[in-house]
Amino acid sequence: MNEEREIGGEGEEDGEHAAIAFPFDRMTVQRFRETFPRARWSDRRKAWIVPGKTARRRIDRWMAREQSRVDPYAEAKGRDAYAFEPILSPYLSVDRDGFRVRTPYSRKLVEEIRQVPFARWDGAEKAWRVPFSSYDDLVGHWQAIEAEAQRCEPEERRKRAEARKGTEEERIVRRRAAERKRRRIALPAGDLPRLDRPIATAVYGIIVVDNVTGELVEPCEVGDLYPDFHDDRVWGAWRVPSLEELVHTWPSKVEPTERERQRGWWLPTIDELREARRTARSLERRMVSQPSA
Repeated sequence: MNEEREIGGEGEEDGEHAAIAFPFDRMTVQRFRETFPRARWSDRRKAWIVPGKTARRRIDRWMAREQSRVDPYAEAKGRDAYAFEPILSPYLSVDRDGFRVRTPYSRKLVEEIRQVPFARWDGAEKAWRVPFSSYDDLVGHWQAIEAEAQRCEPEERRKRAEARKGTEEERIVRRRAAERKRRRIALPAGDLPRLDRPIATAVYGIIVVDNVTGELVEPCEVGDLYPDFHDDRVWGAWRVPSLEELVHTWPSKVEPTERERQRGWWLPTIDELREARRTARSLERRMVSQPSA
């Protein structure tokens, strides 16, 4: 059975399965297997796959208990700290299992929440779950989380769009949108990516280049969109990768270098792939749910 398909390709969850990875320790593994007897190891993902619609919630509770083994009173301390000085925010709620953080989406916000120990995305709840034991860490990151969430509210986005009208910034945004519709990208002639393999780009996110035309790019034509041009460029045709392609793309273990960013493409990291897989999965679900004509 294809384990990638079982967990929705992202290595986290798809509503029926969830995955968990933790540093190896014989006793920890023993406790995990006792709690999750149906769990299976995925050698490809280097993670345990736990079946069931409530798998993510059960994993969160288990991880919170494991954290409490380091500090047996961590969960109680977190509960008391919240009761004494709670975070009062429309983006945070609490239940018996811990905290739920539900905000508008932004990549920056996701990166901030991931710095909170044991924070996990709950696809069923459409929220981040944080155990009580991580409350102090959550407090330390909350100002940045809330500020970014407020910035991403629809009304705030609308205000920024209104403020951009008639500016050079708006012109660049429109130019970039028009160029995106043409599905072409300027690539360094001497350093082309491999065709038909997902790559990350500064302009279009993760794409697949399926053809290089060989036509030279005139710097004056797109200089405002590619300000870092310092070499000859040729046009490449690109498309959006499928979920299957994203699932089978092995992530880069290192962040892109400054040189790779200047050339305009690099091998995607795991965080970039997770975001792209999430988007592709949502798109597939919308297409399946749409009634056929």
